[in-house]
Amino acid sequence: MRPAAVWTVRGAAAALTAVGLGHTLWNGLAEPGTALAFGILITIGELARRERREPTDRRPAPLGSAGALAYALLGQLAGRPTHHGVLQIVAVVVAAALAGAVPHVARGRGPAVDHVARRVLTVAFAAVCFQPLYNSGRLEERVGQGPYLVLFLLLLLGLTALCDAVLAAALAAARTGWPYGPLLRDELRAQLGIGSAICATGVVMALGVAGAGLWALPVFSVPLLLTQMSFHRITAIRTTYRQTITSLARATEIAGYTPPGHSRRVASLSCAVGRELGLSERELTVLEYAALMHDIGQLSLVDPVPDGATAQLPAAEARRIAELGGEVARQTGVPAEVAVVVERQADPYREQPVAARIVRAVNAYDDLAGGNRHPGGSLAALEQLRLGTGHEYQPEVVEGLARVLARGGRDRVVPVQPG
Repeated sequence: MRPAAVWTVRGAAAALTAVGLGHTLWNGLAEPGTALAFGILITIGELARRERREPTDRRPAPLGSAGALAYALLGQLAGRPTHHGVLQIVAVVVAAALAGAVPHVARGRGPAVDHVARRVLTVAFAAVCFQPLYNSGRLEERVGQGPYLVLFLLLLLGLTALCDAVLAAALAAARTGWPYGPLLRDELRAQLGIGSAICATGVVMALGVAGAGLWALPVFSVPLLLTQMSFHRITAIRTTYRQTITSLARATEIAGYTPPGHSRRVASLSCAVGRELGLSERELTVLEYAALMHDIGQLSLVDPVPDGATAQLPAAEARRIAELGGEVARQTGVPAEVAVVVERQADPYREQPVAARIVRAVNAYDDLAGGNRHPGGSLAALEQLRLGTGHEYQPEVVEGLARVLARGGRDRVVPVQPG
């Protein structure tokens, strides 16, 4: 059974869609040429999108989002007033998005329902705030058609972006159980990137069409389309980089120094604990890379540690292996923060960065609980970590680990997205 927040957002979007489509079918399209032009733009944006499978799905179709916002903020067409309303805007956006999703659905990679619901609600929010004011003439009386109108549109899109971030964070928190505050913070930070480009393009499109007509649409679509292609390349590079680090981390398993799947389990569980403690996306990425590589120093040992369990070693030996691992990590070209976490994972926790504290506690948990090496299993392993919170493990990290395990266990942890 899905949480109430998910059902509320989906239900509101479905009701709004039904009313918009019904109203438009009953009364017909106002200015069908304009609706068709914006519908084609949104459809092209959906066709050009790249589907992402991460729980925090951010703007997979920026061109479609910009086109939808531009249609919601359109008050004039080549100097003539427009007459489409909020319900028609919702109907056109939904119909165009569904048309663009057909090829993706045919390949088994259709858009997430929550993404479509967010699109409907955010576009409707922008349209409700703009169209009634503009059509009644009150907006022109107060701000005119000059720079104050542009400022008003930018402020409105800022509120729209905030609305989208709130919805996205609420949906992600409901699906994953992660804390809402850090998710909202990450969504707001994401709005400063591609979100800013979408909002700026939406304003420019609306103002360009108001003055020059529909020919402005393809002209102002090109920059965002090129930006989208650049984001796709960056995402592909980051994905390849993460796969390279994952393959490098498996060297200790292939060589027989650590049990199969150990580095993957530690990385997944470390990311879950990091989210529980409110780490940002960048901090989570550093944490994941460091957790994957945390045992790489064992490759320098002549005799492997029994079961690869470095948590059972004397402090001096564990620190020596960690320092060797940090040196190896630097030679691989990973960011300096990753090498520091690997190098300092065996230090007393009060001297460690937060990521190193998490890796140390999670690694110890997996060493104690994995393969039934500890007589009491996972509960006894967690209890032993609690007994060590006076010096070896940070109490907040151990309690965060306990909460993550209580919500579903380590095998259900979702790793952080690349980058």
